[in-house]
Amino acid sequence: MGVRRREVLVCGSAAGLAVGGYALAVGLRGAWPTGAGEAALPYHAHLWDLLHGRAAGDLLFNWNSGYGVPFLADFFAYLMNPFSWATALLPRDQGRLALLLVTLATIGLGTALMAHLLGRLHAGPHRLRALAAVGYGLCAWVLDVGGAAPMWLWGLVSLPLLGLAADWCLRERRWVAGSLCVTLAWAGNLYTAALATLMAGLLLAVRLFATPRPLRHRVRVTGRAFTMATTGVLLASPVLFVAVRAAHGAQPESPVQPLGPSGLGGHLAQLLPATHGGRPLPDVAIGLLGLLLVCGLPFNRRVRVRERAVWCGALVLVVLSFVWTPTVLVWHGLAIPAGGPYRVAFVLSGLLVLAGWVSLAHRPDRLTLLGGAAVVAVIAALAAGRHSVRASTWALLAVGGVVLLAALWALDRRHTDRRATALATWVLAGTVLGNAVWSGYAALAAAPAGTASATAVRAGYAAVRDGATWPLGRSDPGPHAFTTNDPLLLDGQGGGYFSGYLPTVAALLLHDLGAGWTAGGRQTASVTDPVGQALFAVRAHLDDGPPPDGFTPGRAAAPPLVTVLPPGARPDTSSVWSRQESLLGSRVYEAPLPVPAGGPAPTLHGTSGWSLPGGAEGTVLTAACTPGGTAYFHGVWYRGTVSGLGTTYRSDGEQPTTAVAIHRLGPVPADGTVRVTLRSDTVGQIPARPIGCLRPGALDDAVARLTATGATGVAAGGHSLAATLPAGSTGTALLSVPAAEGWTCAAGGGRYVPPTPVLGMIGVPLGAGADRIACSFRPPGLTEGLTVSSATAAALALVAVFTRFSRRPARAPRRTRRLAAQAAQTTDRG
Repeated sequence: MGVRRREVLVCGSAAGLAVGGYALAVGLRGAWPTGAGEAALPYHAHLWDLLHGRAAGDLLFNWNSGYGVPFLADFFAYLMNPFSWATALLPRDQGRLALLLVTLATIGLGTALMAHLLGRLHAGPHRLRALAAVGYGLCAWVLDVGGAAPMWLWGLVSLPLLGLAADWCLRERRWVAGSLCVTLAWAGNLYTAALATLMAGLLLAVRLFATPRPLRHRVRVTGRAFTMATTGVLLASPVLFVAVRAAHGAQPESPVQPLGPSGLGGHLAQLLPATHGGRPLPDVAIGLLGLLLVCGLPFNRRVRVRERAVWCGALVLVVLSFVWTPTVLVWHGLAIPAGGPYRVAFVLSGLLVLAGWVSLAHRPDRLTLLGGAAVVAVIAALAAGRHSVRASTWALLAVGGVVLLAALWALDRRHTDRRATALATWVLAGTVLGNAVWSGYAALAAAPAGTASATAVRAGYAAVRDGATWPLGRSDPGPHAFTTNDPLLLDGQGGGYFSGYLPTVAALLLHDLGAGWTAGGRQTASVTDPVGQALFAVRAHLDDGPPPDGFTPGRAAAPPLVTVLPPGARPDTSSVWSRQESLLGSRVYEAPLPVPAGGPAPTLHGTSGWSLPGGAEGTVLTAACTPGGTAYFHGVWYRGTVSGLGTTYRSDGEQPTTAVAIHRLGPVPADGTVRVTLRSDTVGQIPARPIGCLRPGALDDAVARLTATGATGVAAGGHSLAATLPAGSTGTALLSVPAAEGWTCAAGGGRYVPPTPVLGMIGVPLGAGADRIACSFRPPGLTEGLTVSSATAAALALVAVFTRFSRRPARAPRRTRRLAAQAAQTTDRG
């Protein structure tokens, strides 16, 4: 069998085992990875719409979410896994199946590349190399974190890909190909690529110092690696520049509690198979085979002392960096991510697999196996009693450990016997696959069941599409929620959005107008009150409703997407009610200062609001409004129970992470008194004017006026918006779109300039009068990124051409070749 064919067979076998193991675990459990339906599914549904030409926006801008937000940075972050594009091959309502296929394909490619990298690291039995790679492809990080997030799962591919690029540096060849590998890793996902690059650099250092090499060679290799990495990253400049600029203008991440002490036993437990639950700790388990081999590496006398020392030292340093908070911060760019403090864990799993292969490639002897088993036993003893260590863990250790030790011992003692070797290999394969499936089954068991059925999601999609009038108005999936990104999932135009790149201006605009948010503003919600819905031209929406679908469609009159504020209008920011009125251009609310009327007395702190004492006895506030109106309450950060006008609801605010939206209390009674009782969980605070009463008929009059003076026609492109206005319109054209950086607008055919924001919305001054406006969006950083990338690509092409021609054998001059040919002919005649 040829070398290339055998390598394809080994890598294909590793990929097949990993994919089969993961698919079998999913099939047996009948469950999806935790969070797959919440985060990845809506983004892939939007990608389906983009690829089929059914999305309102394009790659640059997202008209569906946040009432209009930039999208290119989110596309790079969530959808640049190349396999994600295969989503378009399945029907839209088969999104979960598409996600599973993306996950399986990524796991297969990452495992195959790792199998190839192991062969470049050390020669060894080919079948065993495939089994070692499976420990990487189905490591605990994949089962617990990566399987639910195709964007992070690309890191599983990036690490061995960059490891191969480092191998080419070590052999001083394929500089251009290595640079392209770096680009592929960084373009696929910046976050995981940065982590994989650090680990690939460490791997290169280990290989440089594990064997004696001349200093000159080490310097050349280091320089080659640095230039290769720099060129590859610069080639991915559009991704890098856009992401950095978007992150600079994004809503800051909510504060995360520092990592507390977890104890040695807690961290060691994560090395054991089938450990799940408990405190958040790095998911680094690579299966029992890999664990035995790594633990036995210090005892393997067939590995040179220097090589053993370098590998063990590197492992100790990386492991310590995972348990010390300052180094954990360094791994994560000095900011521990909310919801996943150990997203970096896959790089340690990769290093463990590589170190384990060093031992396996040198055929571990009895001392190695016994030493490894003893270390595993010590780890198990220290981890005993941890919540994450289940009965299945002990079963795998007991049964699997004995079988693996016996098979490895047979491989050492009978390595010249082909039948014994084949039998031991098959036993190892069965044990590794069983370990992986069992661990995957246990991990998926911890995944909560989805809250929305596929039938309900299809019904919601149909209801949103049925109410669509875009771009004349919006069909908003909120306030009902299937996922954190319903507007993407249901193809509506809502305010809900979850993104690490959500612009601060968009989050604050919705917050200031009374919409709720979570995750410190990185998760916004749609406006729920009628005035807020009118401001954003929401003409159809989904309210919470009874089973089986859980929602009820609603409709309301709304002005067009582009309205006109009269000249001289001055925004009032004293309360949420006045901010809404400023954008509406009409007075529609009564917002009197409430009066304490019972219970523990609150304290008024001027315009900053009321302080409320905690306790079971409620504080009573009253306000006088016009009878027949509708009363609303806005507690923002309030945590407790709110009761008034026959309505009682739970407010779960927590500053600054969770803000509660405006809530409807009910009709103002005949005596005009709105009485609200607040039972606070703890000492809390509410705004100075938390009660707003919508006057009867006032909103209808305001909507009629805005419709009469607003746009007579609206046209929306993928990242542009144009509107026709009544002739001679003056004042400010107001687009119900957050004024994110990157917009430029022109009035009356003039030149494009940045808009003038009005309380966070896009405002276009009309000057002496204009009958049309046009706005266009371009992501900040895109031009600079394309410029740098183009220059780098040109330089890379020149290097590739120069390298190719410099390797061609020099040809003799034409005269010399002609004389040589004549001499040869003369010789033949003779």
